Amino acid sequence: MAKYNIRESKPKDAVYRTLVNPDLMEAMKDRIYQIVVREKKYRDKKYSAKKLAADLYTNTRYVSAVVNVKFGVNYSSFVNQYRIKEAMEILSNPANASLRMQEVSDMVGFANRQSFYASFYRLHHITPREYKLQQLLGPRPKSTDAEEML
Repeated sequence: MAKYNIRESKPKDAVYRTLVNPDLMEAMKDRIYQIVVREKKYRDKKYSAKKLAADLYTNTRYVSAVVNVKFGVNYSSFVNQYRIKEAMEILSNPANASLRMQEVSDMVGFANRQSFYASFYRLHHITPREYKLQQLLGPRPKSTDAEEML
């Protein structure tokens, strides 16, 4: 996937993931979800795994282990999933048709438009602009070579 310089990641075996007590891991999973998703901390560009760990009175290795094991992704991907989900809701709403991509990116917590585009494309194999056009204009029929010549 050359577009947006996206590389496929290889699964890693980190020993520290197995060191967290399963009961503690389940409790931390619920608390991480509460803070990041329900409290919408994902919107805060500066809310890092380090700040989340401080809010949970633990360290970033534990947070990373829980997110990796319980959610199946790294912290950045976890947060970006919710940012993209909200961005899709914004982009598909006709009332927001006049919003620029940078504004949408800011609203959902991305530090810059490039990160927004790369994350969106990584998850949906389409750019946010293309998604917005599809939602507001409907799917466009694919043209044939004969039609393009006209």
